[in-house]
Amino acid sequence: MARIIVVTSGKGGVGKTTTSASFASGLALRGHKTVVIDFDVGLRNLDLIMGCERRVVYDFVNVIQEEASLNQALIRDKKLENLYILPASQTRDKDALTKEGVKKVLDDLKDMGFEYIVCDSPAGIETGALMASYFADDALVVTNPEVSSVRDSDRILGILSAKSQRAEKGDTPIKEYLLITRYSAKRVADGEMLSLQDIEDILRIKLIGVVPESEDVLHASNQGTPVIHLEDSPAALAYDDIIARYLGEERPLRFVDYEKPGFLKRLFGGK
Repeated sequence: MARIIVVTSGKGGVGKTTTSASFASGLALRGHKTVVIDFDVGLRNLDLIMGCERRVVYDFVNVIQEEASLNQALIRDKKLENLYILPASQTRDKDALTKEGVKKVLDDLKDMGFEYIVCDSPAGIETGALMASYFADDALVVTNPEVSSVRDSDRILGILSAKSQRAEKGDTPIKEYLLITRYSAKRVADGEMLSLQDIEDILRIKLIGVVPESEDVLHASNQGTPVIHLEDSPAALAYDDIIARYLGEERPLRFVDYEKPGFLKRLFGGK
């Protein structure tokens, strides 16, 4: 049975698309047939991060409006043969997404044998975000360790619990997972960022992982490569841990503790 996962947040720029790309790639790396859908109609960034922007011919809206078939719009990832991308339209309005149209695409993807359908949601609570989360089974709520980001994530949790298909039918609620990005243990120790405990106390959902602040994320995005492919990068290792925990493995959190440098390290420029 296919699992629909929405990657969402209240605030823009927290790393949703980066997370969607690496999460979908991580599932595919473990042998699962996976598709990632860009719901950000009008902007479309997922194809850039996945490195397939020049291969886009048809998009999500073309499929919904029956201007193209799903097979025509799906793009197979160059690195992973069991990973596919369904890009968003850059020229249409977000209102082009309808519940009926989205449901048909999701049902067709299930019929095609996809095990995981990852929905890359736009930020906030507009149409694209509501459509991305409506049919979800699981939600990765992405937040940065700052007050405004956490507050907006709390609002998204309210929408997930009240405005989803599961909520309307009285089914078991969407499984919610907290994913913290751009975390700096040093800045937390210096009082410049919220701590893990602060964020968990506010949002009160299961923490699935912490991605450290890293320049690798920007470098990977510029190269059109999901950061999970960068071997030995702390961000890549963090996303691998997140995939493992999602699939039921127990792994300790990494990159969350700050070790104050000793005298010699400070003397020779260590931070």
